[in-house]
Amino acid sequence: MPRRSAALDRATPAAIAAAALRILDEQGPAALSFRALAEQLDVSHATVQRRCTDLAGLLDLCTEHLAAQLPDIPAEVGWAEAAEQRFTALYRLLAAHPGLMILRGGRPWLGRQLLARLVEPALADSVAAGMTPAEAMTAYRRMYLLTLGSAAFVDHRDPAAATAASRAALAALDPAEFPVLSAGLADVLPALTDHEVYYGALRQLIEANRPAGA
Repeated sequence: MPRRSAALDRATPAAIAAAALRILDEQGPAALSFRALAEQLDVSHATVQRRCTDLAGLLDLCTEHLAAQLPDIPAEVGWAEAAEQRFTALYRLLAAHPGLMILRGGRPWLGRQLLARLVEPALADSVAAGMTPAEAMTAYRRMYLLTLGSAAFVDHRDPAAATAASRAALAALDPAEFPVLSAGLADVLPALTDHEVYYGALRQLIEANRPAGA
């Protein structure tokens, strides 16, 4: 029998994803490399590359690792509640890893875990509630894009820094040209990092897309 590689045993897809997310969370996107991963896992650079080929493959490993944590929603949960639970869980996972969001950019996320734990059950619930497949996909896409955008454009792990950067940018504006932003700075800034802005918008979308039979 061929001998198993101890390095490959250490560098499992789950171990690589966990180490990559740790680097992203603690050191930022610029610190992520195959060599940095190899050092964390005590394996060679080549071993890591065998597992994920390139950066795109590594990012896919990370997103699939996160998608595996999405909840299973019991069948008896109503359509609206199930949608809120699914997308709230996705939002929290993505908001917790801003470095991953920066590197993924607009790359499509079509891994099996996401399709099995979010897309397929969300579409199935909508069709069962009376939507056509096209209507179900449109409703899903609206909630997915809201979630992705809300998680991607603010570093929710460091809201103080995000607020400070925005405050500095807005404070430099000419009040004559931007009277509302300049005068309402204290009211505008809190909404930038307030999770309730997302939760409220998600509930509005859910209500607007609620199937007649739900």
